[in-house]
Amino acid sequence: MIQNNDLNVAAPSQVDAMESANKNRSKILMFLQKNWLFFATFFLPVTFSLIYFGVIVSDIYVSESVFVVRGNQKQSSSGAGLSALVGAGGGGAAGIGGSGGFSRSFEDIDSVKNYILSRDALELLIGQLDIKKHYETKNIDIFSRFNGFGIDNSFEEFFEYYKKYILITADPLSSCSTLTVKAFSAEEAQKINKLLLNMAEELVNKINERSRNDLIKFSQNEVDIANNAAKKAALAVSDFRNKETVVDPEKQTEIHFAQLSKLQDLLITTKAQLVQIEKFAPDSPHPPALKLRIELLEKEMANETALITGGKDSLASKASEYERLQLESDFQQKQLALALSSLESARNQAQRQTIYLETIAKPNLPDEAILPKRFIGVLATLVVSFVIWGILSMLISGIQEHKG
Repeated sequence: MIQNNDLNVAAPSQVDAMESANKNRSKILMFLQKNWLFFATFFLPVTFSLIYFGVIVSDIYVSESVFVVRGNQKQSSSGAGLSALVGAGGGGAAGIGGSGGFSRSFEDIDSVKNYILSRDALELLIGQLDIKKHYETKNIDIFSRFNGFGIDNSFEEFFEYYKKYILITADPLSSCSTLTVKAFSAEEAQKINKLLLNMAEELVNKINERSRNDLIKFSQNEVDIANNAAKKAALAVSDFRNKETVVDPEKQTEIHFAQLSKLQDLLITTKAQLVQIEKFAPDSPHPPALKLRIELLEKEMANETALITGGKDSLASKASEYERLQLESDFQQKQLALALSSLESARNQAQRQTIYLETIAKPNLPDEAILPKRFIGVLATLVVSFVIWGILSMLISGIQEHKG
């Protein structure tokens, strides 16, 4: 009888417990039905955020470096240099970027930035560091890992992923640029940052070499052309001298004129002697000799005159052609001098347009992960979820009141 009583007592207690559980379940269901919006827009997102930022998300290490790209162009005046220093604000980085006779080169900074964020740079990083393997390792959470869901493993997709983890910011006041690399290990972040800086420096060197070659190449071609023309003109003068057996027709003409003048003086003197002898000493034996001398002098004068002005083989005809060739040679020599001067100016200009990439702060090795901002992420989720829940609650309440 006691056992039956115990069973009779236990049975109602179990029924009561079941009824109580059913009532609690019903209350929970009613509460969920009544507050489904709260759970959907606030409770679930915040809970997921707590789990994600607290347990799932991987640590991200950030390595930063600071560099400046500057040109070798001197300031136009001391006042310009002073204004550049004042405009720099007196900061250490500004002084480096805007003083020392160097001008800022924002176009070159953009070139460096575009190159670092280019496919070419990514291909080099993959070839030398195999960074794709780093970013798709299984140790990284599925949401942060490249191709975590195994949908697209293409290079273009990785390129878009790569641009999210590499950042370059430029300060217009100091002309300094900051290269930020995010990775899932401190060593990898520093390695990528160092390699990107080296690649940027190589790019700047290539730009310098290309600019220098482009500036000098044209001037060097002009020098080569002028040099060949000057050689041809000088060779034409030399060939003329060898062919005509004259060194300088003009100077040789002066010599023959001097010789002709002497012969003329001798002729005049001899004729005067002959006249005197015939007048005062008619029986003298000298007149025949003087007449022969006069005849020879006249022939010699005729020969000298023929050499100077007599026909196409005369010095006068040769002088005009020689003068033309000599003028051409002188002109080509002046052209060569101008071309050499232009070449020197081009070299100086190329030197002035040389740009440099100087590292202000080397890539650091982070000792702790600063990303993601877990607390801020949870707080942001909480605030956004609360705002959404509040707005939707007010909208639904307004609609229900309107229907009522």
